[in-house]
Amino acid sequence: MSQMLALVIIVGILLIGDLVAVRTKAWVPSMFVCAVLFLIGFWTFFPKDIVSIAGVPPVVATMMMYLLITNMGTLLSLEELKKQWKTIVIALFGILGIIAILMTVGSLVFGFETVVVAIPPLVGGVVSALIMSEGAKGAGLVTLSVFAIVIYVVQGFAGYPITSIVLKKEGARLLKLYRGGEMAPIKDTGNEQTEVASASGAAQPGLSLFKNLPEKYNTDFFKLFRLAFVAFLAYQVSALAAPVVSISPFVLCLLFGVIASSVGFLERQVLQKANGFGIALMVLMLFIFDGLKQATPGMMIEILFPLIGTIILAVVGMYIFSFIAGKILKVSKHMAFAVSLTALYGFPADYIITNEVIKSLTDDEKEREMLTSHMLPPMLVGGFITVTIVSVILAGIFVGFLK
Repeated sequence: MSQMLALVIIVGILLIGDLVAVRTKAWVPSMFVCAVLFLIGFWTFFPKDIVSIAGVPPVVATMMMYLLITNMGTLLSLEELKKQWKTIVIALFGILGIIAILMTVGSLVFGFETVVVAIPPLVGGVVSALIMSEGAKGAGLVTLSVFAIVIYVVQGFAGYPITSIVLKKEGARLLKLYRGGEMAPIKDTGNEQTEVASASGAAQPGLSLFKNLPEKYNTDFFKLFRLAFVAFLAYQVSALAAPVVSISPFVLCLLFGVIASSVGFLERQVLQKANGFGIALMVLMLFIFDGLKQATPGMMIEILFPLIGTIILAVVGMYIFSFIAGKILKVSKHMAFAVSLTALYGFPADYIITNEVIKSLTDDEKEREMLTSHMLPPMLVGGFITVTIVSVILAGIFVGFLK
């Protein structure tokens, strides 16, 4: 297969996902559609390395991940992170729900080792899945080694549509309050640039560190240079800290992005302003779907029952515990559940699904800003807490149970 044919096919899949999401008003998320089409492709005529053939090898995807996650950090101000403490608690409660249900009911039904291998990938991303897969392989559990990868690959199939449904309900509730005058319009002037400023970039402070720089010199490459430099600092700090404590560079990218935008070194949504967001997001999405090449029909049949069962139990556990946390913290049950569900996919799916839902609910820009300000920051923070931070910690603990 030629490079350009491979590129046309895989970008065409992303386009189909977008069109279905628009047509169904996000009831069928684009991520879900794309995942199904890639799975069918890998099971039929796709070369296993179609994404690499198209020009997106893992090293390019990793570069884009550094830039995108640092860019996502610019969506959140330090003040916003303080405000999101409830989100962090709810996300942790959701993870606790997964652990509680699977370690009790799940262990009885599927066995202790299956549950131990399942939990970290269910909570997180590819890193935790790879840790558990290698751990199972080292313990001689070949089937469970495959199971760890496949459960990571397919867990989003449950997370995408459920999240879309829950966020639609939350968005409809917020719109009803907003239109009824029970929720004050968000101001975008003066010192009242809170959530919309941090979540959507609709109102934003100037680059205080470059306030004397003529705008003509603030070129796309200067924006990209500053973004790459902040991502490099995050990577360097992670590498220097490694002998003492293991910190994911992606966690630090998020944190450094928040700090850099708060002090005026980076613009809000700097990657969008440098005209690079679309291509970067495309690369990262292709990298995620590339993981579906691991899921062969034979593997899927062999582990189908524990695969479906553990995901269902995990969702039930998240719902119960997030509902309790939401009640205690006075957060709506829909928003609390959506935050917990980010454990099933993380970034960029949390960003994509939330924006799809917002666009489907209203065409009014002010209403979209209001919905973005209330729904996007919790989803982003929830995704980073579960997938990027907690899952890797859990994997490090749970892999010890397999020895």
